[in-house]
Amino acid sequence: MTDEIARIDRLCIRRAGFEIPDMSFTIPRGSVVGMVGPNGAGKTTVIRTLLGLIVPDSGDVRVFDRPAGSPDALARIGIVLDQPTAAPEWRVDTLGRRLAPFYADWDAQHLNSMLDRLSVPRSQRVGELSRGQGVKLTLATALAQHPELLILDEPSSGLDPASRREIGDVIREFMVDPTRAVLFSTHITTDLDGLADELIMLANGRIAHRGALPDITEEFALARGTGTPPIGNLLGLQRLGEQWSALIRTVDSAGFGPDIVIDTASIDDIVIHLGAEYEGVSA
Repeated sequence: MTDEIARIDRLCIRRAGFEIPDMSFTIPRGSVVGMVGPNGAGKTTVIRTLLGLIVPDSGDVRVFDRPAGSPDALARIGIVLDQPTAAPEWRVDTLGRRLAPFYADWDAQHLNSMLDRLSVPRSQRVGELSRGQGVKLTLATALAQHPELLILDEPSSGLDPASRREIGDVIREFMVDPTRAVLFSTHITTDLDGLADELIMLANGRIAHRGALPDITEEFALARGTGTPPIGNLLGLQRLGEQWSALIRTVDSAGFGPDIVIDTASIDDIVIHLGAEYEGVSA
């Protein structure tokens, strides 16, 4: 068994109006990798490539040491999207029987346990579920497959804080087994607090930054001021009238005068400003 569940090496994808020119990263076993970035940064494209739904122009994408999209790899992946993929006319209480023949390790008992825990009404049809109930249904069916890699693509968009916390708690329990891994793509960065081990920030089809979650928040600070900003050492400079803000490296903080306010940068601050830094960058 290797220490990596997935590896993307020199990935290149070119489509009309969008490209990933050269991207590499791994998903180690025992880790929760958060993938964040503005809309259009490439998060869903990366996920679709890992699932074999997009064939890259060049590069190597392997999951469980097999080519992305191979049946052996897909059988070990659980996928959670922002809405159910099951037919809307299917009843929740019959969903398990419909899906079981497609999964060798299907666990009906675990599915029913998760439906009860997440309060998904079994008497309703899939199309009658609320958005939050639909996401919880998708999560329950993904876990019933006993996957080794759980991929979540914007699952908590539009959900209330209690539902997002429930999803986080389920992921933590899933990761009790150190042979598993999670790739969690989201633009709600607070979902990753206390959950993600590593953060990959995408911007304009590129990795703008990557590192351990606590290290990233310590590496950057937010500088704010009025008038003309100083030259150099500013990342993703943004202006609003006479006011400006930019990301700086924490080690550079001492180089700014007393008229510039230096604050702790949140993950949202880092995503916004690094995204602005990469905006318009081309290969």
